[in-house]
Amino acid sequence: MKLMKIKEVMNVTTLARATIYKYMDLGRFPKPVPLGGRAVAWVADEIEDWIAQRVTERDNEIAKS
Repeated sequence: MKLMKIKEVMNVTTLARATIYKYMDLGRFPKPVPLGGRAVAWVADEIEDWIAQRVTERDNEIAKS
């Protein structure tokens, strides 16, 4: 299992830090894993699944058109 720090999550998703935390607060983004102190990381598979979901939603919208 691979963990990703915030900078890698930002690079992979192309989202800003504030947007990631906003989406988490809304329940629309995977929650991080606490590593101790203030350090957190995200499970890479969960981030990849989140991206795949966005693609599926896009494709479903295109199919409806």
